[in-house]
Amino acid sequence: MARRSRAHKHNAAPQSRIPLNEDIPIDTGVARVEEDPYRSGGLILYINGVPSSHVVIGDPQALEFEYMRWIAALIKILVHAREDLVESSLKITHLGGAGCSLARYFADLYPQSRNTVVELDAKLGELVRDWFDIPRAPHVKIRAAEAREATENFYPASRDIIIRDVFAGDKTPRSLATVEFFQAVKKSLKPTGVYVANCGDHKELHGARAELAGLREVFAHVGVVADPPMLKGRRYGNIILIASDGEIPAEDSFLQRKLAGELLGGAVPAQYHGDSWVKKFVGQAKPWRDKAPDPQG
Repeated sequence: MARRSRAHKHNAAPQSRIPLNEDIPIDTGVARVEEDPYRSGGLILYINGVPSSHVVIGDPQALEFEYMRWIAALIKILVHAREDLVESSLKITHLGGAGCSLARYFADLYPQSRNTVVELDAKLGELVRDWFDIPRAPHVKIRAAEAREATENFYPASRDIIIRDVFAGDKTPRSLATVEFFQAVKKSLKPTGVYVANCGDHKELHGARAELAGLREVFAHVGVVADPPMLKGRRYGNIILIASDGEIPAEDSFLQRKLAGELLGGAVPAQYHGDSWVKKFVGQAKPWRDKAPDPQG
């Protein structure tokens, strides 16, 4: 599901207490940790056979999965550019935890930020807290809960950024991709807060178009990040969606050009597109709603 680059920096060896190459029972199946053969100190966390997180012990800012690098680039540029996103008081919620790679990253990048991870699997949350060097609360809290229910119960206007990275197999659960869910997200965010989502989709791109249609209905501005083959419908992969009532990079703006430079620097070069491109891409696609049947079963 996730794509990653081949990094070369050497880091500390994994801690000895981490059980390697063993299937460990968790609430939703099995977890397995394997050493990354391409990176010293790197660990890959598999959930039910799917590579779900990459962690480099002792180096929380090492992000191997390209889609995570794209999310990091987006958020860093927005935090730098916008006065309402204050480094010293950022409240970031991560829907979907696994190995907490992004929570570790932002807790290290912004030491005064508060990261809350909502992870469905309570046992997995306990294990990764023990295995990996995840900062303790209040820097990173791990909360066992279902993402939709948790979002609907967040205090209004209580978060600066919400990041969704939740999968059931290779699909985002429909309950986390509807207009009603996006409305709950918006209510939870501060007035100009930012929503970022990792959308895994197949080459037909039905899911990405439906989600973007829903986001356009709820938020003032919507953008996407992905590599060109994905956006042309050539394969399954990751598309990053961003939505906000505040500023996001506009087409041909300084922020867009700055972000483009960041996205082209990785092993999998990506592109950013803003409101006007998204409108054309969505076309006549209809957003998903809670009571609508799922045509894909």
